[in-house]
Amino acid sequence: SNSFEVCALDGASINILQFCTAAESTDWLQAISTNISDLTLENMKMINRYCSPDDQIVHMGWVCENPQANDAGPSSTFKFLALRGPSLATDWGQAETTYILYEVMFKVHKLWMAEDCWIQARFYLGLQQDEDLQDGEPFCFSILVGHGQSHTFSVETTADLAVWEKSFQTAVFMEVQRVGGKVLCLTIDFGSGFTCSESSSKKILWRYKFSQLKGSSDDGKTRVKLLFKNSENKQIERKELEFSNLTAVLHCIHSFIASKVASVDPVFVNSQSISGKYMG
Repeated sequence: SNSFEVCALDGASINILQFCTAAESTDWLQAISTNISDLTLENMKMINRYCSPDDQIVHMGWVCENPQANDAGPSSTFKFLALRGPSLATDWGQAETTYILYEVMFKVHKLWMAEDCWIQARFYLGLQQDEDLQDGEPFCFSILVGHGQSHTFSVETTADLAVWEKSFQTAVFMEVQRVGGKVLCLTIDFGSGFTCSESSSKKILWRYKFSQLKGSSDDGKTRVKLLFKNSENKQIERKELEFSNLTAVLHCIHSFIASKVASVDPVFVNSQSISGKYMG
């Protein structure tokens, strides 16, 4: 193609730039992309200078979010995506969506490109050529957030895609290393529900009410999986924890849930009230 769109920050102002040849269009697109990347990197370094080691930005930049097959919304929307500290966020500043890095999966989609570029691309991205891919298919990656939910993003160039893949791998590794050596504390409170926090810093990682628990399973040894329903986006979020005394933990969870259910049962509440009178 010998043309491309330029979108303003507000997403409303769009202009189409047309060139005499496709090669000239490609050169301009690469130059603009490089300039944006350089400015973004400079801004990222400035922010990191004033952030703690656990809150560093690994990578950030503009991507285009593509709709899911069953999504009746707009055809595509531009988002500012950031890999920072323990989270993956869209729309920097006031994040529209935030995910814990080690709880999601990054997946690169198959690419189309010129024949002479395949050797370099396969070496850098580890991709395989697919004869069925169509000319002009965008460079895409997905963020899988569990239970069939995902976000698909596209970028302008192969280099952009490679940077996102490498940055995501780096960010996840750093976060796993940071959390891996820390002891987590699961608190079950009759009023507030489930709260997971770091044992040393007391920093709360996540919190759910009893009513948000939609399922659970365990391996019969040390691991338990808890499925909670997010109250905002209604998605199911899985939390996996490991305990040395798994049976005791499961019994504790069951006791609290049973007591919570009983507390809203009129028959049970009335019976307790009557028992209290007789005992008094």
